[in-house]
Order: sequence, then structure tokens, then C-alpha cells
Amino acid sequence: MVTTNLNAWPACRPVHASRLKFKFAADPKVVSRADSVDLLAHKVFTDYMGWADSEKDRFAPMSVSPTVSFLHYSTSCFEMMKVDRKLRLFRSEYNCLIKKPCEVECSKWLSKSCHGEFLRIRPTLIGTDASLGFQVPSEVLLVMLVSYWPAPTGPPKGLRLLCSGKDAVRSWPGETGSAKVSGNYAPSLLVQGEAKRRGCDLVLWLFEPEGYISETGSANFFVIWRAPQGELQLVTAPLSGHLILGGVTRRSVLDLARERVGEKAGSSSECEKLEVVEKCFTVIDLVEASKCGGLVDAFFVGTACFMQPVVHIMEKAPHVSIIRSRIKDIMFGHEDNAWADEITEEQRDNNRGKD
Repeated sequence: MVTTNLNAWPACRPVHASRLKFKFAADPKVVSRADSVDLLAHKVFTDYMGWADSEKDRFAPMSVSPTVSFLHYSTSCFEMMKVDRKLRLFRSEYNCLIKKPCEVECSKWLSKSCHGEFLRIRPTLIGTDASLGFQVPSEVLLVMLVSYWPAPTGPPKGLRLLCSGKDAVRSWPGETGSAKVSGNYAPSLLVQGEAKRRGCDLVLWLFEPEGYISETGSANFFVIWRAPQGELQLVTAPLSGHLILGGVTRRSVLDLARERVGEKAGSSSECEKLEVVEKCFTVIDLVEASKCGGLVDAFFVGTACFMQPVVHIMEKAPHVSIIRSRIKDIMFGHEDNAWADEITEEQRDNNRGKD
């Protein structure tokens, strides 16, 4: 963990990994069985949860004042990333301070013989200022949580979505919808519970009376449809207004789709050219496209869910499986690509310590 007194630092001063220290435990945990119920439920965490020049670098409960800022004002934010058994980091330039815990933890907790397993890395920044006053916290705590993510079984299943009602809004222009702050999630859990009760998996979040589509649960939503002029389009909501998350998987899907658009005609006989469009569109647009036969596919993407299809779309576009396969090839090292940042054997050996 890293505790930082913001009053002692200039407002723009970054946290440098070179200043952080790591202390190995004399009694490391035993790795759980792959079929452990707690492991599969994401309740098992690795030995450490960060670095600090203290005894609190082990994974353990935290003792905080009941007046700390994050308990009362939700002054916390987080990221998420997954790393595979080869210690291959996917587009790590968009995440914070994650190489060191990977070097230390992953060789022990990921089996080299099991393809598809991941460790889930959750850097979390929480306001620990013990003052009950409504103010920017003067002290924060950075925690790196690492847990096991099992290999997927079978092909992605289609999920059912429930449109949010007029009295429920996930985010508002100019606020924090574009960031992973804890205050975004608690208010959405009530609607998510309603979706589950009605036999759906996630909420399709709508905005304004027109019903503009923003996100699905906490993932980015995409459709493939045929525009009135005849061209096939990949459409997703724009990042303007801070309404949606600019996720890494979202960025990767758009990058790869645009790359295919740039290929010469006829280079891929199985896949029609696809126009990439980031624009506001409504649930009514989606329904009308479905009625007239123009809706080809719908799916959502995120670090945790990867790429998941939405059910009740009759025709399926090959573009989705092509993009999904391409990203998986990069993630698992089947394709050499600058997006994959692999930690070397030398880096692992230098950080194994007493474990």
C-alpha cells in the first residue's frame, strides 16, 4: 500500500514506482486449488496488496477511522486489468503502477499449464483523511489488489438486457460517468437487482427522454447495423460529456475495426467493409433497425466481461468474432503486437524473493 499526504506534495506531483518499497512475507499463502469455491467466487487474493515501507504490505483487513472520507463521500476510484500465465499485460500504458505486483505475484499464482487463466489486478485509490468535513481529502491510500480469474468455459453466452426506466440515470453530463469512481456504482445496484428479478443479466442504461444509449452495466455497448444508405456500420456512444467509460477494450475494438476498414477491398472475402461511428443513438433507433432488418449484431465489452453478445439478434456479423479472435491472439501471445507487454523471466526471477 502507498499512503500519501497530499498537503506535502504539489497538486500535480505523480507517484513514482521507483520510490516504492516491497517487503516479502516470511509465511506466504498456499495457492488454492483451481476448483476452490472461494477462488472461483473471486474471494481469494494473493499474498500482497501493494508496496510500502511498513508492515501493511500483506493482504489483510485495514483499520481506518469511521470518519474517513471514502466512507462518507465515496472519495475512491479504481482501475482493472487482467494478466495471463505468460505475464503478458494488455495495453498496460493505460493502467497505473501494475508491473511490480505482476512480477512478484503472477509466477506463483498462475499455472503455466492452464491456458486461459488470468489474475485480476485492481489498483484502488481511497481517501483516508479522518476529517468529517466536506472537503478534498488531504491523505489517500493506494492499494493494489490481485485475485484469480478462472479460464472461461465454452463460447460466450448471449445475455439479456433490461432498459433502464425514466427515473434511473447512470451518469450525467459533466460529472463522473467517464471514470471508475465508487460513487457511480452504488446507485446503479438497485436497478441491476431489478434486472435480475425480471430474468435479465444487465441494465442497458438510457439517458434523456429520447432514450440515448450509454452503457450496459459497467461495460461499453456496440451495435452493428446497416445504415439507410446501405453501408455496414459499427456504432457506439461517444466519449463526449463524460457519460461513459473510455475503456481499454472499447478502444481496442475501435482500433481494430478501423484497421480493417483501411484494408484493401477484397483482402478479406468473409468480411464486408465496416464503417466505425461514434455517435449518440437511441433505443428507438435500435428497435427501428431491428424492425426493418437492418440490425445485424449487438454486443458489449469490458475488461472483466471481454466481449459478450446480446441475445435475440437473429443474424450475426463476422466482424465481432474476427475482432474478438484478434484481441485474444494479442492477449495470449499468438500475435506479436506492441499492445502486449510481457514481463521477462529475468524480471520474474529478480522479484520472487523468499517465495
